[in-house]
Amino acid sequence: MKTVLPEKIDIYLTVNQEAIEEHFNKNDPSPFYKRQLSHEFEEYINRIKAPARRFTVIEYKITCKSDSDRQYTEPLMYAIRRHFSNVMLAKQGEFERFKRRNYIVLFLGLSIVLLSHILIPMIIKDSGGVESAILTGIDIFSWVMMWQPIDNLLFHWNSHLKDINTIKKLTEAPVVYTDEQ
Repeated sequence: MKTVLPEKIDIYLTVNQEAIEEHFNKNDPSPFYKRQLSHEFEEYINRIKAPARRFTVIEYKITCKSDSDRQYTEPLMYAIRRHFSNVMLAKQGEFERFKRRNYIVLFLGLSIVLLSHILIPMIIKDSGGVESAILTGIDIFSWVMMWQPIDNLLFHWNSHLKDINTIKKLTEAPVVYTDEQ
């Protein structure tokens, strides 16, 4: 059975004086707009965004019980956007460390191969197979060492970019008000 990927994801939120407390960390004494999101609320958003793909549109659908409850919308959305912008910065830093670590290991492997092919013939002047055996062993060791960085740089970077893209969509998603249900 083929899974259908959504073209649009709606995140439904209820905003009123009672429900607003559920969205924030109860132990955070900061004003609403600076509060940390509650773990349950963050997990709710993460579960909903999980099937998002590259071109999936994300919207926040907000239901207010009365017009006076709309005053809580702006601080809530500010807190959500601030939270996910911090998460996005952390994911971008993680992606940069991922690239840097793999490039360093790749460079070290290539350096070992080059140095071994330059220095070992100078050190060992044996016309027998010892030099060839040592060079072959070092070549194999270097390519084994470089295999994972090459694999990561070619095939495993996309998941990092997908996470960053999805979190960016959460920070920029439009707010749509829905009627009371």
